[in-house]
Amino acid sequence: MKLKLLLLGLLLGIFINAQDTFRLINTNKTVIPFQLINNLIFIPVNINGADLTFMLDTGVAETILFSLNNKEIKLENVEKIKFSGLGGSLSIDGLKSERNLARVGDQIINTSMSIYVILDEEFNISSHVGIPVNGVIGYHFFKDHPIAIDYISKKITVYENIDSLKKKIRKFDEVPISIEKDKPYLIADVEMTNEKKGSKLLIDLGNSDAIWLFPTLIKDFVYNRPNIDDFLGRGFNGDIYGKRSRIHNFYINDFKFAKPLTAMPDEFSIQHVKLVKDRKGSVGGEIMRRFSIIFDYANNKLYLKRNRNFDDPFHFNMSGLDFKQDGLEWQKDRVQIETQTMGHTDNTSNATEVYKDSFQYKFSLKPIFSIAGIRKDSPAYEAGLKKDDRIISINGNKTSDMKLESILEIMKSSEGRTITMIIQRQEKEMTFRFNLEDPIPYQDK
Repeated sequence: MKLKLLLLGLLLGIFINAQDTFRLINTNKTVIPFQLINNLIFIPVNINGADLTFMLDTGVAETILFSLNNKEIKLENVEKIKFSGLGGSLSIDGLKSERNLARVGDQIINTSMSIYVILDEEFNISSHVGIPVNGVIGYHFFKDHPIAIDYISKKITVYENIDSLKKKIRKFDEVPISIEKDKPYLIADVEMTNEKKGSKLLIDLGNSDAIWLFPTLIKDFVYNRPNIDDFLGRGFNGDIYGKRSRIHNFYINDFKFAKPLTAMPDEFSIQHVKLVKDRKGSVGGEIMRRFSIIFDYANNKLYLKRNRNFDDPFHFNMSGLDFKQDGLEWQKDRVQIETQTMGHTDNTSNATEVYKDSFQYKFSLKPIFSIAGIRKDSPAYEAGLKKDDRIISINGNKTSDMKLESILEIMKSSEGRTITMIIQRQEKEMTFRFNLEDPIPYQDK
């Protein structure tokens, strides 16, 4: 699975509704638990009485709805609009709905939320995440209150104002940010080989990669070797392609990251995006998850404190496979419930008791996984795996008992590891073996 950039650089050709504001009710702070999947944050949001799940994304300006997963929701005051963003096409059709009631947790409310609806049913990230995801929420969640994100405890704390954080932020490094077109930017140092270059980057929590750089916007840009051509993700206007490589070092203030993985979309993928002045790329969730974070949009500040993830290596999906979950199906498991004594024989001095095992069958909904795509010349490609192969087991473990994220972790685990996959192709079960191989290890010149 490469859910690397789904909503990066979203531009909506619309004006912000000044009334679209989240308020704290009868409290100075409130805590919201979240799910963390592949470096992406998912929070519960209730809109007009419907319980939904949204991705939290600083890389978007508006609240966007793109999948209801059979849930019903009434939207108010609807009109047609067009979206544009990363991908090949110019725009796609959508809807704008105003003055909706939204709640996040018990103590955060927005009585006039604007929602933008994507009508394209194919734009649904749920299959690439492994949980039902209904939309994405961005600027309006962050703009009025300091937001603290703890990646270790998986909790977000929303504060009434920065005054209640005075003692807490003393332990953090302060990073100046700018809020432009309702998105946060910082200046970080990118060291491709041996020279630091200050670069303006979008802070994009909706991007699960470490770093994105836009080669067409960087003077005299030269791709580090080795690099690979790869599928980078999906934008509003189609699939995004480009290259992946590693850079020498990356710095935010005095925080240093060695040999981080870097994605570089091609010119075609960003041709319709109106980027802010001097922007060179993005910093995503693979970097940000290494910190405890406090966003303070009102004062143009970001506060960072390293957490226990800070020194994690930058792993890569070495199989070359993209995975997706194709829904759920009922599966039958045989469960032993007890051992019954049926009697005994005593024809000899050594009496023998007779037992009968009792079983019952339990039916449960289990996930179905398949291959969404495969990188040419990768280990899995060379082994003979193909797109749309249904995955039955990995290294002896049934995938119906796994989560999508755990499958991806296996593919990132260690170079040289042998992967044995049983798949179903049409009506035939087939077994494939390959060894994980990092196609882009960093090499000093």
